[in-house]
Amino acid sequence: MARTAEEKAQMYNAMLGSVSVITNCLDASNDFCNDMTDAEKKERVMRSAGYCSAGVALADWGSEDMSTINAAVSAAEAA
Repeated sequence: MARTAEEKAQMYNAMLGSVSVITNCLDASNDFCNDMTDAEKKERVMRSAGYCSAGVALADWGSEDMSTINAAVSAAEAA
């Protein structure tokens, strides 16, 4: 079944939230995730990156800009 515009918008916003998780978790000067071990941080970052990658791979997107999402996935994979 095709996703509605509202469903796409909701997923896109969730993916942008995952970008924030990745960015903040990888930023050593940010307190976000500082209560986690390095292994826990890595797992959280990779889980968020996986969600983003799966979302980007969906073929029914319109004009959404995926560059920020793709950059966060690349940063997660490089960490």
